[in-house]
Amino acid sequence: MKTKISLGILLMIFGIIGLGSCRKSAGNQNANGNAATPAHEPPVGGAAPAAEKFFFRGTIANKLRIEMTLVHEGDRLNGNYFYPRVGKNINLNGTIDKSGNIELKETDENGKDTGVFKGQWKPATDSPDSSLSEIEGKWSKPDGSKETAFLVLQQPIEFSGPVRVNPKVIREANKEKHYTVEAEYPQIEGDARFDKFNREARSMVTKDVAAFKSAETVQESDPASEIPAETGDSSQDIGYEIRYATDALISVEFGEDAYSRGAAHGNQITSVLNYDVRNEKKLTLADLFNPKSNYLSIISAYCMKELKAQAQKDKETMLSDDLIQSGASARADNYKSWAITRKGLWVTFDPYQVAAYAGGKQYVLVPYSVLKDIIKPDGPIAALAK
Repeated sequence: MKTKISLGILLMIFGIIGLGSCRKSAGNQNANGNAATPAHEPPVGGAAPAAEKFFFRGTIANKLRIEMTLVHEGDRLNGNYFYPRVGKNINLNGTIDKSGNIELKETDENGKDTGVFKGQWKPATDSPDSSLSEIEGKWSKPDGSKETAFLVLQQPIEFSGPVRVNPKVIREANKEKHYTVEAEYPQIEGDARFDKFNREARSMVTKDVAAFKSAETVQESDPASEIPAETGDSSQDIGYEIRYATDALISVEFGEDAYSRGAAHGNQITSVLNYDVRNEKKLTLADLFNPKSNYLSIISAYCMKELKAQAQKDKETMLSDDLIQSGASARADNYKSWAITRKGLWVTFDPYQVAAYAGGKQYVLVPYSVLKDIIKPDGPIAALAK
């Protein structure tokens, strides 16, 4: 009898010790932040809750394009980047402080350090969406050598599924015909719903490249056009920015820098692809508004007012009142380059349209509040305008 009682007491003691051990283990887990991550003040330029994923694209060394994906959690950053020309992911791990200063170490497949990004996460300076960010700074070898500048801009990508925006690259160099081509276009991989968008994007860019090459072939075959070799080769460079991307709606702005051999300077051309995924349709400006509404007049009036205000504020924009009157008037061909954003319609005016060539492109964001009375209630941007 005594043996049974002693055995029972021992079992009770071991049970109490085990319970205490479990409680102590749980307490340590919280203290280390594994179960409850403390709130972190987001970097300058927008909210960044724990484990939020950000997509960036931009350049390094002022010309090489890169794509970067970062996961921000607490003061940690991890992810990868790659060069579209190569397509191979390079791992990134690092930190971000409360002022937005970042340091990202890149490593190869063997875990060896191959470089480091140092810069600042801050509000994007040339963006239609004030909530978006950019990271600007310097990349170098691990020992600090071969330092070069980089700048990446956040892309507002909000797909619900595990899809990836993969840039495709067309690269050609023809020594005999003296031209080079480098063109990028986005392809969304991982979901068949985006197949028709992919075809539209690919078709737009391949047609532009074909037209450029055809023009250069005609120029070369013209015996009257003997162009000195020192004027350089003709070139076409097409890049893009994603202005809005969800399961239902995608807006991409393409920028083309083109130079024809012998010309005094190149030219900049903007084109857009606004695509309704659900209805598998490339959108026109008229698709956004009520039938017979005066949308062009309303957009034009707002843009002209904003451009004139910009001209008064900054003389270096080289905006011309005469050019504004013609290039921003309520004509459809003046408003071919518009993109959908979370804040409004982002309208681009190419060089010579409303300003001198040296002034570059000009932009106006037309807020949805200006357009709310004429937006189609069941149209593609109705939810954004609420």
